[in-house]
Amino acid sequence: MTITTTTHLNFRGDARAALDFYRSVFGGELAALTYADAHNVSEPTEADWIMWGQVASEEGFRVMAYDVPSHTAYEAGVIPVFVSVRGTDATELTRYFEGLAEGGEVVVPIAPAAWSPLYGMLRDRFGVTWVLDLEASW
Repeated sequence: MTITTTTHLNFRGDARAALDFYRSVFGGELAALTYADAHNVSEPTEADWIMWGQVASEEGFRVMAYDVPSHTAYEAGVIPVFVSVRGTDATELTRYFEGLAEGGEVVVPIAPAAWSPLYGMLRDRFGVTWVLDLEASW
């Protein structure tokens, strides 16, 4: 299996602007899914916020970002980054997820998501937040 780790940035309403900016600097393709696209709107004013987004260039630059919804605690600069692990083998990703979860806290159980056939989020025993997902073609 092939995996990649990617910096995953957290914002509150600025993810699209940040992704557009990073794309203007590094080039590449922008892929984004809003809360409305995912039918996961909890606050109507946040419907166009980014639930999942990334910029990836052929030169190897990759960054992911999302907007933390208002019903979730958020303080700029506190947990500003997730470590994202993307892979091509569901069994192997599940094994990584279960290993990282030992002694930690599962935030989102590993299961299908709007942007991936398999996605999960956890905070490991050291307080690092990880998101793992199965690669999907856009």
